[in-house]
Amino acid sequence: MTQVTPNVAGSDRELIAFRIGEQEFCVDIMSVREIRGWTPATPLPRSPAYMKGVINLRGTVLPIIDLGARFGLQTGEPSERHVIMVAHVGSRLVGLLVDAVSDIVQLTDAAIQPTPDVASESVKAFVKGIFAVEGGRMISLIDLEHVLPVEAETEAA
Repeated sequence: MTQVTPNVAGSDRELIAFRIGEQEFCVDIMSVREIRGWTPATPLPRSPAYMKGVINLRGTVLPIIDLGARFGLQTGEPSERHVIMVAHVGSRLVGLLVDAVSDIVQLTDAAIQPTPDVASESVKAFVKGIFAVEGGRMISLIDLEHVLPVEAETEAA
């Protein structure tokens, strides 16, 4: 477990770090319900390119979102090495396809730096902030509320 806890007042956070290609990201651990191996998804017609399809999760139809494709990163075809993080995004339960879950990170809010101004607006929509861990690794904190388009949120409500 990686621990980044500067001696600065602030609330503690526990995050799950994961990889997409060579980049590392994380989300709040409280939004992740479970982590499971890749299961081939049934594609849905006319869905966005980042939508891999749906799987049956214990009787629930679970949409699978390829986070790499959603972020505009180069992605390949999923294999048994990929994982699905089942997470709450707004009021919905979705599967987030990532390359691998790498770590649980504990840090304070003070350790999170704002997203640089040079980042595009689309990057800023997904990335809440960035922080460094030992070894010089930089991890981007993802805002899951912006992973799904607004229309999908209102249709689900």
